[in-house]
Amino acid sequence: MAASLFFVLWWMLQGEETPWVPAGLAASVVMLVAAFAGIFVARKSRNQFRAAEAAAYAHESALRSTDQSMKSTSRHGALLRALQKQSAEADAVDLPEKHHELYELCGEYLKSADAALQSPSLHAEGRVALRAGQTRVRELQKHHLLTWARNSARTLTFEAQQRVRLYEKVETANRALVCIDTALKAYPNEEELNVSALAVREFITSSRVAHWIELAEHAAFKGHYLRAIDCYRDALYYLTRERAEADREAAAERISREIDLLRVKLDTEHVIDHPRTIKKKKRSGE
Repeated sequence: MAASLFFVLWWMLQGEETPWVPAGLAASVVMLVAAFAGIFVARKSRNQFRAAEAAAYAHESALRSTDQSMKSTSRHGALLRALQKQSAEADAVDLPEKHHELYELCGEYLKSADAALQSPSLHAEGRVALRAGQTRVRELQKHHLLTWARNSARTLTFEAQQRVRLYEKVETANRALVCIDTALKAYPNEEELNVSALAVREFITSSRVAHWIELAEHAAFKGHYLRAIDCYRDALYYLTRERAEADREAAAERISREIDLLRVKLDTEHVIDHPRTIKKKKRSGE
């Protein structure tokens, strides 16, 4: 860039006595700026590398410290009490992200406890304490995962209900389903999760059905009966593609009756329009 600028300025300043002087100065400024930029980028990259190294070292030291704590009965007890304190604080705040963070911390604790139990140097008293701690932490882990899934699904479902457009409703509700399915993978027999998942799916289905019924009613009001029938069929598809229930069967019957009424109106229009078409043809033939 400096060389290009030098030659361009030299060519533009050919009328001057010494065109190479301002051209050389401009090129020198470009080279100085590039040099300082290179130094700045190199220094920033070096600082980031050192920060990454320090974080990795701190994480490794924390793991070693945790492993050592697991092998010491007193340290293990202190670690367990700290985890229980964090759990109580998360329950007091009751934010979904806090519960998910505690769920992950419980997982790290259980992983470190399993590794410590594999050590032959761990004495019998420490093994008993570790197993008791694992039982308690597994309960905490389940509690926080279920609380996170329940609160997240409730918040996202409420947010979905406030949305206006159908795709926004479905997208937000599907995010709630992801939270519930994540918890179901860990605890597939949890009835509360299955009920919540069913409720969210019912909301998605009802939103789709209401959307297509609204479009069908609007089309019927405008006299576009074929379009209305197609919309009612779409509503019927979403309504009946899952398991049959009494309320769904009743809603499906109502939609079917609306389709039949629209077909009657459509046939009536054809009968009325047919003589008019014949008269027009006769007139055009005359």
